[in-house]
Amino acid sequence: MVVDCTRLDAMVRFWSQALHYVPRGPVRPDGVMLRDPKGKGPNLNLSLSNEGPAREYRLHLDLYVTDPIGELDRLLALGATVHHRPPPGHDFIELADPDGNLFCLIDIDWPRDRSYWGDDWEYGKHP
Repeated sequence: MVVDCTRLDAMVRFWSQALHYVPRGPVRPDGVMLRDPKGKGPNLNLSLSNEGPAREYRLHLDLYVTDPIGELDRLLALGATVHHRPPPGHDFIELADPDGNLFCLIDIDWPRDRSYWGDDWEYGKHP
């Protein structure tokens, strides 16, 4: 998988920590390949680009988690932002990485009560 980015250093820090990945080799001026140190997940290539994020996304990453609120806190602390508030009863929230690329955080335990996400979403400090 390849993610184009304009802020390479911020993106390397964010995605390395978000996915618990490590660089496959040295960070080059034009990008870096991140890999799962356990060898289970796909590689993620961060490629420096002068283009900003696309207006229409045809591909994005979904991160499946068992603790959506804990992971939301962690990803926001790493530099993610909330792109759209979660729809009522849905199993996901749409986030953006530090470069504005969209990805979803998905509650793997769907279906279950998600009263913590919905029209009246007021969780903590989140917009």
